[in-house]
Amino acid sequence: MNFFEIIKPYVEKLTKNEYTLLDYVIKHMAEIQNKSIREVAAACFVSTTTFLRFVRKIGFSGYSEFSTVIKYTVLNSDKKTDPDVNFVEKQSQYRGEYLKNIEETIRVLDERKLLKICRQMAHHPKLYFYAKGFSKYATDYIEYLYTLNDFIVVFPKNFEQRKLAYRNVDQNDLIFVFDYAGEDDELISIIQNLKRHKNYAALVSITGANNNTIQNMSDENLYLFTDELKINQVDMTSHVSLIIIMELLLYQYLEYEKSQES
Repeated sequence: MNFFEIIKPYVEKLTKNEYTLLDYVIKHMAEIQNKSIREVAAACFVSTTTFLRFVRKIGFSGYSEFSTVIKYTVLNSDKKTDPDVNFVEKQSQYRGEYLKNIEETIRVLDERKLLKICRQMAHHPKLYFYAKGFSKYATDYIEYLYTLNDFIVVFPKNFEQRKLAYRNVDQNDLIFVFDYAGEDDELISIIQNLKRHKNYAALVSITGANNNTIQNMSDENLYLFTDELKINQVDMTSHVSLIIIMELLLYQYLEYEKSQES
């Protein structure tokens, strides 16, 4: 989800004043990424209504999405071109980015979406977890955590199991798909099969904060921030943000259940 990719189709339609706003945003991305709409509008000498209208005109649903994309674009513009080079010498820099990713993942979590998922979980459906590659190791922990809290979890761990598992899905079940890029062909094929299933279940995806296929196929999407990292050709991308989202979802569910009992 890159700022410049999103605005590209809309730039030619901007008025002179709107183009001035865009020029300010581009030149001051790092400064405005943590500012409110009131602060940014004031810096541009326009009203919040005018600035919000501009934000929507360049392709964003609102200021929250605009701000999130700005943060993501700034974050990625600071990435090292080759993470294998001098990694040890850059540890302090990477630690800073690591913490930023965790903070941003938590900050952009949509509480309304979490509550909606909690309500579905309150019916105690079977939970299906779909993950591949390095994500499977994080999902092992997530499976353990949810099983401890009395959920029936189905986690197919190889190609054949993933291929067949969807046949047992009930319409009241809840399916989670974990894929940072959101473009895995096998997972996309599984989702397509699930959607054709007569007992189509609700689908929640957790992906990176880009516009991707799996996100667009999902009923609900939660997104995370992390830096893709390879050392000696081994994938070392952090999956802490994925675990955090699923932990926070579980904690919110437990709070929800408690509130329903009182």
